[in-house]
Order: sequence, then structure tokens, then C-alpha cells
Amino acid sequence: MQPLIYMNNAATSWPKPGCVADAVSEALCAPPGSANRGGVEEFDVFEETRKSLAQLMKGQHYNHIALGANSTWGLNLAIQGFPLKAGDTVVATAAEHNSVLRPLYKLNRERHIKIIWVPVDAGGQVCPEFWEKACHTYKPSLCVLTHASNVTGAVNDICLLTHIAQQIDAAVLIDASQTLGMVPVQLDDWNIDMLAFTGHKYLLGPQGTGGLYVRPGLQLEPLLCGGTGIQSDRKEMPPEMPIHLEAGTGNEPAYYGLLAALRWSEENPADINRIEWLTEYLKQGLADAGATVIAPQEKCTPVVSFVIEGKSAAEIGYILTESYDIVCRSGLHCAPRIFTDLGCDSTVRLSLSRFTTEEEIKAVIQAVSSIMR
Repeated sequence: MQPLIYMNNAATSWPKPGCVADAVSEALCAPPGSANRGGVEEFDVFEETRKSLAQLMKGQHYNHIALGANSTWGLNLAIQGFPLKAGDTVVATAAEHNSVLRPLYKLNRERHIKIIWVPVDAGGQVCPEFWEKACHTYKPSLCVLTHASNVTGAVNDICLLTHIAQQIDAAVLIDASQTLGMVPVQLDDWNIDMLAFTGHKYLLGPQGTGGLYVRPGLQLEPLLCGGTGIQSDRKEMPPEMPIHLEAGTGNEPAYYGLLAALRWSEENPADINRIEWLTEYLKQGLADAGATVIAPQEKCTPVVSFVIEGKSAAEIGYILTESYDIVCRSGLHCAPRIFTDLGCDSTVRLSLSRFTTEEEIKAVIQAVSSIMR
């Protein structure tokens, strides 16, 4: 059998550093620790994870990072918990994931919130001029923006686009699911209001980890209400962050894994130049083979989407997986609105990680060349 080539890191990264599985296993075997619930240890893995995340994101308010199951949890918490009322407007982009689209559609149905969609260019990037026009024309209460497209890898200028939105006093929610751990994030310098992230992609942590940063002074309505381990006599959720947004028992073993991944990455920083070179090598190789690569002109994450004329994305993805043991993804990638602007109905997506090798890239290019023939 030929070795498995994993090219679906934009969905979930693999492999993980060995210390991640070790940390999860040790946490499952040990007595539960303390998270306001009378554990046998003084060490609070959630607190330590918040501190590591704040350091990574260049933010000083680590206790304003609420931890939950994934970025979908964080995005729903931000969108549904933000104080929007009937008739308010939200500006979002065509590149958004269903974790943004579906909560917004829900608000449109239930609260009659108006949604304005800002188009992206043929590479999936938001045009600042279109963004500025939408903000100044519609005066939204909330703007939602993906840091990078999960379809094309296009990275948006968050500092600029946030500044534009805040000129008209709109709060900004950033979806950093595709960037945190691969592309720099700067909470304080970018004056971020809210930022959702996940732990199982480029942070190299386990599934079931992720969360939401909320700047000091911004109060959200909790999505869930329940136990917090402290202030149990209150009839409502405690007002202090992060427990204001963290009801119930957290996934302690998974967060031991995420903390191990964060510390491992601090000691073993990714070779970004190498990853960028491999990404461009893959794009060029696919283009030389005759595929049409859907790619941004500027900075991007290690995500490469392509199409082959005369073949459906589903067919190509099936052949790559079944015949060549190349794990990829085909279809809409949970971001259906972007494809009108990209000029295609679906793509095959290949996404690299820090562990992807040149030999694997060559094998992928050879496989696509064979499909073309």
C-alpha cells in the first residue's frame, strides 16, 4: 500500500505533536483538576491555556477569552449574544463559513436583522473599497469578517478593515479559525472587539477546543446558562469574564492537549517560509498539469483550491482519495456564498501543514497529472 498523504489540514490538522496525545491520555488517567469545582489539583488547565492563547494573540486580557468546544461555539456566542435589535444591520462577507452564515440567517428570521453581504474578488479576498462603502452606507451595528478564506486561503487585512468598521462605531467579530497558529493575530494592536478561534487546526490541538475573545467593556448575552462552580446562589450567570460565557464542565482532557500543543509550538516555531514555498510549488505544479487554481494574488494560508474542466470536484476528490490515498476535500467547504464570486460551483481543496513534505507535494501533483491524462 502507498503511504497516506494527508492534505486536509484546513479541516483538522494531522499529525499532531506526540505530546498532545500524551497530555490527553495523562489527563484522562489522572483525577480531575480544579476549575472552580473542587478538583484535587491547584493547576487550572483552562487558566493556563487562556494565558498561552493571549500571549500568542498579543493580547493582555487573557481572562476575556472564553473557552468552549470550537470556533462554531464562539461564533454563535458572539453573533447571537451581541445586543442586536429588530431593524439593526450586520455587514458580513461572501467568504464566511456556515458557522457565521447560519446564525445570521437565524437572526434575520427571528429578530428581523438586515444582512449586507460584501463580495470578494476572484481570489477570495475582501476589497477594502467595497467594505468601506457597505459600512458607511448601511451603518451596521456589527461587522463579521473571516481572517482568511477556508476555500482559497486569501488573508484579509484585519487591521485596516476593523479600523474602517469602527469609524462608524460598529463592533467587529473576526473569525480566525483558519489563521491562528499560522498567521499572526494581534488583538490589542488591531483593536479587536471579538475574535473566535478553534484549537484543532493550525494550533495543532485536539478537536473539542476553541473559544471567543471579547474585549473589556463589551457584554454579551450568554448562549448557555448553567453551573460555573462559583457564585452558585445567583439566579443568572455571573457577570465576570470568562465564566459569564462558560456554563458547564469544560473538556479538561482536550485542553490539556491544546496546552501541550501551544507550548510545543512555542519551542518549535513553524518554518513559514518553507510552508509558503511548498504552497506555491503545489499551485504551480497543479497549473502546469492543466488544472485551474483558484488563488489570491496576495498573502494566503497553505490552502490550495482547484478545478479541472470537464470533471466535477466530487469526482476528482474521490479519485485522489480512493486511488492515490490523498486525503483532501471537495465541494462547498461549508462556505457556499463565495462560489459566485469565484466563478465556479465547487472546488477540490488541498491544505498543507508544517509537517507536509516536498515528496508529498510531488506525489499530489503527479496524481492530478494522471487524472488530467
